[in-house]
Amino acid sequence: MASQDWVEKDFYAILGVSKDASEADIKKAYRKLARKYHPDQNPGNAEAEKKFKDITEANSVLSDPEERQQYDAIRAMGGARFSAGGPGGGAGAAGFEDLFGGLFGGGAGRHSRGFSTGNLPPEFADLFGGGGGFSGGFQAPPQKGADRQATTTISFAGSIRGTTVGLREQSGEVIDVRIPAGIRDGQKVRVRGKGGPGSAGPGDLMVTVHVKPHGFFTRDGDNLRIHVPVSFDEAALGAQIEVPTVDGTTVKMKVPAGTSSGRTLRVKGKGVTTSKGAGDLLVTVDVVVPQNLSKEAEDAVRAFAAATSKNGQSDPRAHLAEKARL
Repeated sequence: MASQDWVEKDFYAILGVSKDASEADIKKAYRKLARKYHPDQNPGNAEAEKKFKDITEANSVLSDPEERQQYDAIRAMGGARFSAGGPGGGAGAAGFEDLFGGLFGGGAGRHSRGFSTGNLPPEFADLFGGGGGFSGGFQAPPQKGADRQATTTISFAGSIRGTTVGLREQSGEVIDVRIPAGIRDGQKVRVRGKGGPGSAGPGDLMVTVHVKPHGFFTRDGDNLRIHVPVSFDEAALGAQIEVPTVDGTTVKMKVPAGTSSGRTLRVKGKGVTTSKGAGDLLVTVDVVVPQNLSKEAEDAVRAFAAATSKNGQSDPRAHLAEKARL
């Protein structure tokens, strides 16, 4: 770049940094602007192309301590301008290049008006995948390989405890996929480095996991739901019963007196365990109506009905008509 251009352009303003900006500040500002205005990101945008040229020129000077010092010295002279061969030519009208030629080794120095991304500093080469001028197009940055998709189906127990499944490639290779404990139906597991090839490394394998339903446990978020039958007297008088849990053990649970069929009781911390914690076990009570009563049992039920009718508890449909009124 000609010395005259160094006077005309404010490289600090172009990069949006202060005149006392550190090398790290300049590098950070350049990276941000280079990504924004790179022609690959703005195809056909002449304004973005010009902006990209300007910020690269600015960085090329300000990132070099020696040239930054020379640039600051020229700017500090107040922007004096000289033109070779102008009025009053001769020694007193020396050209700008001649006046400051000693600073740059004569002429335009290594910064010419022509621009190529091959002039980018090495530390920024990873932004654009190497050189290549505007006339020859830009090389695309290295790309990671594409992700591949796969599906697998595991048992309910495998989803609760975690498991490992093997997926066989057409080549015969078996890829082990670790399924974490607590995974839900439809969630995905990432196997890194098992996707398609790419110049920046292979992509990943994304495995969608389907979970077979269980005949007793039903998952609700991280909670588990079950139905547990209780006898008429347990529901009426209250009881303490044992219910099975997903880890193969049983837990004691209190059934309050007067529990109706369909009521759901909660057992804390006995649901699905994940890295975030454990859900609850939700127990829905099903009151079992006895069948084939003996004569003694029938008499007892009749006695119960007679006893409860005295205080109006025998008719569970007493307020049904009122609720159904339009």
